[in-house]
Amino acid sequence: MRDTHQTEAFKEQLLSLMDKKDHWAWKHFSGPSIGLAQLRPHYQQEYAVYVRDFPLFLGRLFAKNPPAAIRHDLAENLYEEETGGLSLKVSHQRLFLKMMRGLRFRASDFQQIKLLPKSRLYRQWLDEVTHNSHWLEGVAVITIFVEGSVCDRKEVGPHPPTQAPVEEIIQNHFLVRHHGVSPKYMDLPRAHYQVERGHRHAAWNMVLGHAQSRESQQRVYDAVKRSLDLWHQYRDGVADAAGIKRDK
Repeated sequence: MRDTHQTEAFKEQLLSLMDKKDHWAWKHFSGPSIGLAQLRPHYQQEYAVYVRDFPLFLGRLFAKNPPAAIRHDLAENLYEEETGGLSLKVSHQRLFLKMMRGLRFRASDFQQIKLLPKSRLYRQWLDEVTHNSHWLEGVAVITIFVEGSVCDRKEVGPHPPTQAPVEEIIQNHFLVRHHGVSPKYMDLPRAHYQVERGHRHAAWNMVLGHAQSRESQQRVYDAVKRSLDLWHQYRDGVADAAGIKRDK
C-alpha cells in the first residue's frame, strides 16, 4: 500500500533540492549589462550539454521499457521535443537555434562545440544516468531535474500561479528587453508555454508514483543530488568562460 506521508516527505526532499537549482551568475546572464560575446558560451554550452540531445535522453529511458504509463509520458515528451507535435510543429532544437538567430549568432556557432571541462563532467553524468541506471533514476534526473527549475515548488504545488498571456511573457523576456531580439524569434518560449506545465506534473507523478520504497527513494534522491552538484559546477565553468566574477 502506498504510504502517503512517506511520499509527501520524499517529494519535499526533492523540492528542497530543486530550490537550490539557482546559480549565482544567472542575474548577470539575464541582466542588462552582459554582452553577446558573454552570452555565446552560455548558449553554446546549454545547446551541447542537453538541448540538442534531450530527445535522445528520453529515448534511452523509453527503451528501458518502464511501465506502460511511464512509456506514454516519455513518448509524449519525446514527440514534442523532436517534432513540436503538441505545440508549434517544430522541434525544440530548431526553435532554440531560431532564437539564437534572433541574437545574431551564426549557425556555425552551434556546430562542433567544444565542451568546457565542467560541462563535460555534467554531460557525462547525463549520459551515464540514462544509459546505465535504472529507468526511475534516469527519469528523475532528466524530467525532474534537467527539465525542471527553481520554480518547480510553485509549479507542482496545490495552487500553481496563474500564467500571464504568452505574448506578455515574450515582451518581458530578457532577450527581448535587453538585447533587442524580435519577438518573432521567440517561438521556443511559446512552445514551452503550451506544454511545460503539463510536463512538470507528468515528471513528478512518474517519479513519486513509482519510488515507493525507501531504497528506491534514496536512489532517486542521490541521483538528483549528484545532478545538482554537477550542475552548479557546470554553471561555474560557464560563468568563468564568460568572464563573470562572483560578487564578494
